[in-house]
Amino acid sequence: MLVGANLLRRLLRSQLSADDGGTGFIITAIYHLRPHYSTTTEFSDEGNSEKKKESKWFTLPPFAKTVNASELGAKLARKNHLKSATSAETSAYETTALKWVLKCCPELPRNLVQKLFRLRQVRRESIAMEVTDDGCQVQKIQLKRVGAKDSLNIGDKIFLPISVCEVPEEKHEHDCTDEESNFIRSLELYKDTAIIVLNKPPGMPVQGGIGIKWSLDELAAAWLRYDYSESPRLVHRLDRDCSGILVMGRTQMSAAILHSVFREETLGASKHDSDNEKRVLQKRYWALVIGSPRRPKGTISAPLRKVVVDDGKSDRITVFEHNNTILSSQHAITEYRVIKTSTHGFTWLELSPLTGRKHQLRVHCAEVLGTPIVGDYKYGWQAHRRLQNLAESDLRKNSNEKVAKENMLPFGLNMDSGSISEKHLRLHLHCREMILPNVSQVLRNPKSFTDDDLSKLKSLEIVAPLPSYMQKSWDILNS
Repeated sequence: MLVGANLLRRLLRSQLSADDGGTGFIITAIYHLRPHYSTTTEFSDEGNSEKKKESKWFTLPPFAKTVNASELGAKLARKNHLKSATSAETSAYETTALKWVLKCCPELPRNLVQKLFRLRQVRRESIAMEVTDDGCQVQKIQLKRVGAKDSLNIGDKIFLPISVCEVPEEKHEHDCTDEESNFIRSLELYKDTAIIVLNKPPGMPVQGGIGIKWSLDELAAAWLRYDYSESPRLVHRLDRDCSGILVMGRTQMSAAILHSVFREETLGASKHDSDNEKRVLQKRYWALVIGSPRRPKGTISAPLRKVVVDDGKSDRITVFEHNNTILSSQHAITEYRVIKTSTHGFTWLELSPLTGRKHQLRVHCAEVLGTPIVGDYKYGWQAHRRLQNLAESDLRKNSNEKVAKENMLPFGLNMDSGSISEKHLRLHLHCREMILPNVSQVLRNPKSFTDDDLSKLKSLEIVAPLPSYMQKSWDILNS
């Protein structure tokens, strides 16, 4: 299927679904924005005095008013470092040529679009005045090269080489059975026009890589796209062995807005230590840890940095105190409170990360609180070695570590094994609850929302049940 046909259908669908009277958040005045082909007999191409009659261009819709995702995300996060009202209104209509091409042609691979700009094969329509032989001034349309980072003005048209129409649509081919595709859809906790929220199973990687056959981003692109022309996009990450809430944007715009919200919350996290401003983005994890913190609740503020170990074969994250002298370290803040303690030496904690650093919760628990998370052999191997005496304890007397085939889930997953009643422990870290702004409500008509309206916007509250092995550990310690 060609890119041109897909783009036309997507634009026509957008026309049918656009709100009456609204400016829209992708393209306004959709009725005249259908892509068309134009020959250079109508244009004068910059840098070539002769017209290329046989050369054709693929014309994108004129640049129209769009919402600045970064600014809207910052407003949703209720940050006060925004520009003045005048400059903010102006920047809301600014975008670069690269962003506009990617927005209009999501079917085109990003690396291909970037290559077209590098090869200077992208043009922008320009109108010049010329004087004819009889002294009359006439308008002459020219095509001038445009850079990827060049800003567009409202009404600007971008022209791509006609060869882009020969690029086949990127297909996500997966040899999934009906059972596997139904399993992916069964992970949905919430879905609206802007986002999809999944309850990520432990053991399933979020992103693909070397040696990874299945990843949630690829499976979501194949089976959670539904009738959308775009694939769901990741907004944040979870470790492979971590479980719980994973948010994905259903469109480029909604994903960009939530990216901005997550980024603003991390950048402004230090301000929340001194005031009581309610955060619009709240993440609460449940973790079972070995031992118990000295205080029932508190705030951890410890910078993290990556260090290389095993002669460069691997790396790990560690706490580094001298943040001012090491540029590579990152500020990391975590709030915690004790949910329940056990006489067996375990404690259930609720962890609320105010920043989003790699392995933040695992390192803060192990190195700051001195209570590594159960099943975290990377940062708590010494504590797990001391747990070997539990092999003969009451927790494991009736343990059956053989995994029955009927308990196996698609993609080789199993969420029953790994509780504290078994010898091999799985990571007991679960993103259980998340509160985030209702982006879909804003995007229905973003220009109608004032700053005061955004501050009163009702949030989404999502809760993900514990995986089976963590629920089993909970039941054992409460019995």
